Amino acid sequence: MPIPKSTTPPAVSFWFLGAACLFVTCLIISNIVAVKLAVIFGLILPAAVVIFPVSYILGDVLTEVYGYARARQVIWLGFGCNLVAVLAIAVAGALPSPEFWHGGEAYQTILGQTPRILGASFLAYLVGEFVNAYVLARLKLATEGRFLWVRTIGSTLIGQAFDSAIFMTLAFSGIWPTEILATAAVTQWLFKSAYEALATPLTYVVVGFLKRREGCDVFDRNLRFNPLTISE
Repeated sequence: MPIPKSTTPPAVSFWFLGAACLFVTCLIISNIVAVKLAVIFGLILPAAVVIFPVSYILGDVLTEVYGYARARQVIWLGFGCNLVAVLAIAVAGALPSPEFWHGGEAYQTILGQTPRILGASFLAYLVGEFVNAYVLARLKLATEGRFLWVRTIGSTLIGQAFDSAIFMTLAFSGIWPTEILATAAVTQWLFKSAYEALATPLTYVVVGFLKRREGCDVFDRNLRFNPLTISE
């Protein structure tokens, strides 16, 4: 039975809440584990590259199934939850510790990110995610819902390019040599984009499942793509 096309997302459901919660969880975890450097396929990358691309995959799923307006709400929800986590970590780090506890330095090393890094991370996240959702929604209209793989991979290539370029430039410009900065940004972009491409079969499965469960396929016609608007 064909899934009806719609310009209105379905009512909030268990499946939508599950996808939104998983999106936010991946975002917060990636910011915590990003401090660890890992060697993956001979490349030195922040450990967050293992989990952060999942948020882009979920962003694709949310935009494809529920539309840009719902994805926009989840992106802002993720931003707010991440801000709460950052503030909680900062407050906990500022609290006085008993003399017998010697983990203060380790706590600050792992969780105490500088304002510059945090600002770069927040801005890169917002721009990257909104560009990703916008490109996917526009491509869906242009292709009349065909070629899902073109939309998911194409939107990720563009969104991750903005994310990597903004974060690396704002966080490390003037600290790292320009050639190292550019190499690191391109390496992260390629790795994250390849991650998305390899996950395409899984994305097809999840998108198909959710469209059948929700009974609709949202197309963003006559929608204002203003990222600053929470409700439509």
